[in-house]
Amino acid sequence: QVPLVESGGGLVQAGGSLRISCAASGGTFSTNFVGWFRQAPGREREFVGEIRWRDTPTVYTVSVKDRFTISRDNAKNTVHLQLSDVIPEDTATYYCATRTTGNLYRTWGQGTQVTVSS
Repeated sequence: QVPLVESGGGLVQAGGSLRISCAASGGTFSTNFVGWFRQAPGREREFVGEIRWRDTPTVYTVSVKDRFTISRDNAKNTVHLQLSDVIPEDTATYYCATRTTGNLYRTWGQGTQVTVSS
């Protein structure tokens, strides 16, 4: 498994948008699924959504469905998470991870912080 590197986090106002990215550092995504998770202070890590590397569909947790969009750039070996209409409760460290079919997520990035101001 190649290392994953997240980028693009930062401060955004409530109602705004932000795109964060996950790149396969020094290699390619060789697994079937790329997922996004988030963890807020004092809370457990939460599944946000995932995308199959080679085809659709994407899956989202209910709290972000219709606000967040996961997409992939095959040429750049990068997966994006577009956060739209953000709310303060979206404040968290966001992580990407990879897994193969039928297995758990095993390779994780270092995380990128997203802070939503009210």
